[in-house]
Amino acid sequence: MNRKLTFDYIVVGTGPAGAVIAKLLSDNKQSSVLVLEAGENNDRDKPIRDSTFAFELEEQFFPQYFWQGEGIPQEGLDERAFEWTTGRLLGGGSSINGEQYVRPTSAVFREWEKLLGPLWSPRRAIRRFKRLEKYNGETNNPRARGFRGRIDIRQAPEHPTSMAEKLTAAIEKATGFPEILDYNDPKTPLGPFTRWQLYQDPNGRRENSSTAFFSPDIMTPSGRGVNGRQLRVFFKSTALRVLFANKRASGVEFLKEGKRMRAYARKKVIISAGINSAQLLMLSGIGPAALLKKAGVPVIFNNSNVGQRLRNHTLNFAVFTTNPNDNALPANDPNALYTGGAFLPDPTEANGNRRAVQLIGIGSGSNLTLAILYLRPKSRGFIKIQNNDPLKIVLADEGFLVNPDDMEAVKNIYRTYVKNIAAELASIDPSYELISPTTDIIEDDVKLEEFIKENFDHNHHQQGSLRMAPLTRGGVVDRRGNVHGVKDLIVADASIIPFTVDGNVSAPAFLIGYTIARQLLLLDKKDPNRNRKSPRHEGNEE
Repeated sequence: MNRKLTFDYIVVGTGPAGAVIAKLLSDNKQSSVLVLEAGENNDRDKPIRDSTFAFELEEQFFPQYFWQGEGIPQEGLDERAFEWTTGRLLGGGSSINGEQYVRPTSAVFREWEKLLGPLWSPRRAIRRFKRLEKYNGETNNPRARGFRGRIDIRQAPEHPTSMAEKLTAAIEKATGFPEILDYNDPKTPLGPFTRWQLYQDPNGRRENSSTAFFSPDIMTPSGRGVNGRQLRVFFKSTALRVLFANKRASGVEFLKEGKRMRAYARKKVIISAGINSAQLLMLSGIGPAALLKKAGVPVIFNNSNVGQRLRNHTLNFAVFTTNPNDNALPANDPNALYTGGAFLPDPTEANGNRRAVQLIGIGSGSNLTLAILYLRPKSRGFIKIQNNDPLKIVLADEGFLVNPDDMEAVKNIYRTYVKNIAAELASIDPSYELISPTTDIIEDDVKLEEFIKENFDHNHHQQGSLRMAPLTRGGVVDRRGNVHGVKDLIVADASIIPFTVDGNVSAPAFLIGYTIARQLLLLDKKDPNRNRKSPRHEGNEE
């Protein structure tokens, strides 16, 4: 046991939120920051830096880059089970995702603001996104975009293919929503488009939280801060539990290359471990008391909300034949990855003006696949620990389609959007024919439901299991990420999302990290000497 490792801050995880927090806190050269990363620095590996591997990383299991796990068989999907995993490497999920950059819309942030106050208002969220991003693309509203931030965002491809243009035109005719240029412009959140916005530098190489916030001007590849920055990243270091002294988070116990160690925090312990954050809280004694006692974990604070309200977007597909003369991507830009797409409202809502559906065109071989995400599911799942062994897999139930309204919503997407898009696409070019599901399946309710279950797939949009809300409204953390019931412990990642976001979760995770880091910096500015005395390590740990 090493009792000499003491820092001002300890951050668990290097994904979007953790990386932003570590960088911003260590900008103050007077503050020392330790970051624990269970994986390694794989930024130089070809599958990580080369964007053309994005599909393989998401669809295949690379054991050197992922946590290993599987979720509970899904009752709503005929007991099928899906992977329970995320990135286990520098950059976390941002190093292995599909690279889509999608901000939540103002409608989502208005819900956040109503629950949490002006800190999370649409106006402030847009301002922070502008500070984070370096946008390389076109927009009709440059005042809503950032051009000097650290996160490279590329709109791709520069010249869309005829396949993308045909799909976009078909969606426009089928839905009545005109083509849009910039879906992250708050004024144009709905409609089809030919170009996605990707986490990529101008040359098409993957941009992750590591390249953006642990770059050579911040840190050496081995994890040491440069130019006087008091930053350390410990690789191959798996957090086991948070240490407490009189209900104050005083440090973290972790395994570093198989050796059990402890590090202590003068100011704050910050958990940014994504889907693993709920497990870490429960192993530390924060969660439902009955569950913790059964697992053999001493209770620090009884909160039945921990691990509840887990959400994920649904994912299904439709497949079309294509014109053999049409390319999915430009020959000179395979890093563009996607062949058009759209954000649309729920097709059953008259005059709908809120995002509820995400369509993604993916061309491969002689087919065009349309990925279909329902963004406003009502189903909820949970995360539970099985015992007090931190290396024991959790019981993670994502609850897909347990609420029958979600199945009806997905069926309506096929009945309205997919069916009409197929008809318009065929009128534009008869080579494009819907082959999965066929029209007769869409028109048969029983067959369509069975198709959706068999065709259902899993994505990595988990959110909400440690909800940011008042304790009486299902909360685990407050509006600044402070964990209810204890002191100096923060959670900052997608697990604290209070209302389901209407798009991919990496952008809101970056925003959460940035917002909470700024709050901590303001606290430091008001009282720079708080907790400067080293914490007591003996006699009063719980």
